[in-house]
Formats: sequence, structure tokens, C-alpha cells
Amino acid sequence: MQLSLTGVRDLSIIATPPVDRLAIRTYVSEFDTITIREALLRERFRGGQSFYVVPRISDLHEVEEFLRTHVPEVSYVIAHGQLAAGDLDDRMNQFYDGKFDVLVATSIVESGLDIPTANTMIVHRADMFGLSQLYQIRGRVGRSKTRAYAYLTTKPRAPLTPQAMKRLRLLGGLDSLGAGFNLASHDLDLRGAGNLLGEEQSGHIKEVGYELYQQMLEDTIAKIKSGELQGLTTVDDGWSPQLNLGVPVMIPESYIPDLDIRLGLYRRLSSLGTKVELEGFAAELIDRFGPLPKEVNTLMLIVRIKAMCKRAGISKLDAGPKGATIQFHNDKFANPGGLVDFLKAQGPAARVNGNKIVLTGEMKTESDRIKGAFNIARDLAEVVKAGKKA
Repeated sequence: MQLSLTGVRDLSIIATPPVDRLAIRTYVSEFDTITIREALLRERFRGGQSFYVVPRISDLHEVEEFLRTHVPEVSYVIAHGQLAAGDLDDRMNQFYDGKFDVLVATSIVESGLDIPTANTMIVHRADMFGLSQLYQIRGRVGRSKTRAYAYLTTKPRAPLTPQAMKRLRLLGGLDSLGAGFNLASHDLDLRGAGNLLGEEQSGHIKEVGYELYQQMLEDTIAKIKSGELQGLTTVDDGWSPQLNLGVPVMIPESYIPDLDIRLGLYRRLSSLGTKVELEGFAAELIDRFGPLPKEVNTLMLIVRIKAMCKRAGISKLDAGPKGATIQFHNDKFANPGGLVDFLKAQGPAARVNGNKIVLTGEMKTESDRIKGAFNIARDLAEVVKAGKKA
């Protein structure tokens, strides 16, 4: 969704519900014995069934005790992921066939179930679920022409976290049909679009704010598409070497907390390639931010290796514990004779496998793989250079 909002990908929305489908009426409140009892009995008396969803298996006993004590009129069956597959399948089939009034389950019911007769949903401790997860769970009811009801309950007299309050308030307000896109947009605002330069799958763009960051990204993409910012492209002729060495290549947030500064440094680093340029860049970082962490040193080595791969015509270089494989751009090498001599010099450690060159050797550690990739790229770049002189 983030890619679509910033213009990188196209977006299509299906907002038209099936004919005669009614919106689910959603209620958010603290757990109340009388309200839940009446909701379950109303569904039973109109010939329907109910879901009772809990966040943890340990909560099943509490709900089971509540049903036995306060709603003895309904029959129920329990389902969760730790049951044997055959037993779980039998229980779900029995509920589908109408042999039980209530299915007490964990979040395993959040997708894939289509039971038209089940039109009441009780969610126990709804504050413990995520926004999109609650939306999926609520979607298990209201799958026919019958009006459906969803009750999102919280622990009585227990304070909720600000994030949980926002999630429940949003879901309680989004009760119209075709609200999936709106909910996804709110979820994006709540959790963030992720750290584009790190390993986190979610998080806020705290330094500039999400809306400003998105606008900046949209403006930059538009400029790149129009050709105004040609300098941001990583290569001159449309291809860039791909390195897979199994090592982290990033500027840690702990080293440079400001996201905008990190973006600028990444952009500058992408245009560097020679040893002198990288040494100057490293000296500047040390002067501004202190001694370089291991990840930054590795990143600059990778940039240098990538530049040498470009000069050697290497489009892909993969390194693992037992060696490396090389693939050339368009399966061509600028100095075929020199390449033959290079392979002969490697002896039995080198062989040709289809359109790839395989070089065997011990590269168990990260430093071994970086060193091996550096040597390969440097030697083949020298072979190309020698061929041009000849």
C-alpha cells in the first residue's frame, strides 16, 4: 500500500459489496455479562450461530466457565491451533453443520471461514489484537443477507494503552461496507510504513512526520520519472551489479539517528567507487559522527566491490561458505582471452557451469566472503583493463 500511495505501484480498489449485504454493527465496550448473554441468546433464538474469539489459549477456560455459568442455554465447541488436525477438522465441521450454537476459538478463525448462519461475533480482550486482525475477525460474520453484530470487549476497569484505544475507536467507527481501504490507511498511519533503510517491518518516520515524508518521496519519484534527477540513478547504462554476500550493509540508526541525514549519505555513497573517494567519505563520517561501526565499514567495502564489479562487467556475484559464483552482464566479458588465463590460474578451484563461473574455496565467515569477493572483482577488473590496453 505504501508503494501505491507514493506512486511506485498502481492501486485498484474494490469497494462494491455483494447485493443485499448489510453492514456489521460493531460495539466496543468493557465486558458486561448481561450484554454478552443477551447477544448470544438473541442469535440462538433467531436460528443463528455465534463466534467467541479469544487472544490466547489460556483465555479459553475463562470463557468456557462464563458460558457454563451465565449462558447454559447455548451449546458450544472449542477450537484452537494446538488440537490435532483431525480433531480440529471434526469440530469445525460439526459447527458448520449447526450442531453447536457457539464456536469458542482463538484467532485461527480470522480468515478462510465462510459460515452464513454465524452472524454474531464476541471478541474477548479485543485490545490485545491488531487493527487489521480485528477487521479480519469481524469479517467472519455478516456473510449472508442477515444483519450481523460484533462485540469488541475489553477487561473491566483496566486502562488501555493509547494505541489500543485508537485501534478500537477506529474499528468501531468503520462499520460501513467496503471500508477495507480506509482501515488499511488508518493502520498505515498507526504503525507506519516500515523502515526503508533498516530491518524493521513497521515503524514511524519520526524525524519528519509521515505525511511530510510521503510528500517528499512523491516529489522525488516524480522528478526521477521526468528525468530531472538523473544523478539519483545508480548506473549510467541501466544496470547495476548485484552482490549477495550474506553481510549487513546499512548505516545503523544508533550511529546516525536522523533519517534525513542517513538518506543523504546513502545517496552520496551510491555515487562513490574509488578508494580515495571512499576514504574521504569515511574521514568525514568519523569527523561528524565518531568512529565507524562495523556495519558502515562493511557498507563502504561493498560499495567499492560493487564499483569494481561494474568495471569487470559482473552483473551478479554470490558468495557462500564454500565459494562464489559469478555471472557477467549479458553473458559477455570484455576480454575473453584474459578470462581464460584467469580461470587457468585458479586451477581446479574454478569451473564453468552454464552461464556462470564457479570458484570454490573456504568462505565461512563474513570477512572471508568480503575478502573473497573483493579479490575476485579486483582481479577481473584488472583483466578487463589489461584487455583495453592491448
